[in-house]
Amino acid sequence: MSNARKAIFITGGGSGIGRAVAIHFANQGWFVGLADVNETGLAETAALLPKGQSSTHRMDVTDRTQWRAALERFSAASGERMDVLFNNAGVGYGGHFPELEPERAERMIAINFTGVMNGVYEALPLLKATPGSAILNTCSAAGIYGAAGLSVYSATKFAVRGLTEALDIEFQDYGIKVRTIMPSFIDTPLLNETVPGSNETSRERVRAAGLEFTPVETVAQTAWDAVHGKKVHYIVGKTAKKLAFAAKWMPGQIRKMRGKMEASSRS
Repeated sequence: MSNARKAIFITGGGSGIGRAVAIHFANQGWFVGLADVNETGLAETAALLPKGQSSTHRMDVTDRTQWRAALERFSAASGERMDVLFNNAGVGYGGHFPELEPERAERMIAINFTGVMNGVYEALPLLKATPGSAILNTCSAAGIYGAAGLSVYSATKFAVRGLTEALDIEFQDYGIKVRTIMPSFIDTPLLNETVPGSNETSRERVRAAGLEFTPVETVAQTAWDAVHGKKVHYIVGKTAKKLAFAAKWMPGQIRKMRGKMEASSRS
């Protein structure tokens, strides 16, 4: 196994951050497993990678049976190794809490948090069998301080953050690192959702608030740094870094930013 090429399994690999990370790791010679519910997106991402350097898996992260089947196929294709599990799949819906339908809230929890737990449970045997392996979870700037207008989404990212910190300690005995990337606003398909109670998309709200988009290539480089680095959390983008600073040193100021934060969308 030590002589085999390294391998990463990416959920949400059909677009956005997942696609950018797939390209980045493939360019470093890694084998890439791509998982998503979007088969068209999976095919498009795979077409951007070197031939023979990826496998695709149509999979719903909320279904552990689908996880198990996908990882069996990935293991066979990767030479029975997983150097990195990248739990990246996620959805986000904005709006004030009373405007958020319970069904949407439950879907966010199922995908954004339960999906991450499912991945850890199902991938753990393969990770334990691969020396120096890592789990990387996509968190968010919304996991730094509770974001008005993104209450449930923010809560799921706080849950991912807490799980990451705990497992990084627990899994030391296995030699497995657990990390997060915490990006601010990324111009991905997540921002195409219409904000409840308006005709605007989340992307339009972010721009109107004067907040910057972080390029997905920057996020991909940070993902690479995270799985090779020593910190637990890796904050990406000016907005996220400003929020982290304010949360640590002047949390009272964040509450005064309510208007701007509500006008913005999810990362």
